[in-house]
Formats: sequence, structure tokens, C-alpha cells
Amino acid sequence: MAAVLGLIIGVVVGIFVRPDIPVFLQPYLPIMVVAALDALLGAARAYFQRSFSDKVFVISFFTNVITATLLVVLGNQLGVGSQLQTAVIVVLGIRIFSNVSAIRRFIFRG
Repeated sequence: MAAVLGLIIGVVVGIFVRPDIPVFLQPYLPIMVVAALDALLGAARAYFQRSFSDKVFVISFFTNVITATLLVVLGNQLGVGSQLQTAVIVVLGIRIFSNVSAIRRFIFRG
């Protein structure tokens, strides 16, 4: 419950404060958001499966975001940034849909 409350408070503060994102991070922000969403949905799936661990969630969250961002940075350095960004989005998208599907099955199964 504390995580959900923290998420709600963070969204509300972000809406009203409107923080400035540094220019060098702006191209990577969509990747960071998708990676964070993947970690959040993975945590929700683990919660429903009664295997949630807060330590695993925090490590997964930061590892997903950092790894996805570094892959895109590496792709930009190699000159294949858009292709690698697409690949990261596709992989994370598949994981997101897989997690949502598992959550949906759990909810409707009761």
C-alpha cells in the first residue's frame, strides 16, 4: 500500500512542480519510462503470485532502467540508436504485455 501511495504522491507532485528534464536525458526518457513500467508490472505480477520482494523490486527497477538506457546510449554511439531503441521497446513491450496478461488471468480467475 505504501508503494501505491508513494506512486500517487509522486505523480501529483510531478504534475504540479513540472520538473525540467536535462536536454541530454530527453531522448532517453521514453526508454526509461517503458523500462520502469516493465518493472512495476513485474512487481504487480509477483505480488499476485505471492512472491513479491521489495529488494528484488528495487534492484529490478533500477537495473531495467539503467540497462535499457545504456543500450540505447551504446546504440547512439555506434550509429544504430534508432534500431536499438526499437529493439529495446519491443522486448520491454512483450514483457509488459506478458505481465499484464498474467495479472488479468489472476484477477479473473479469482
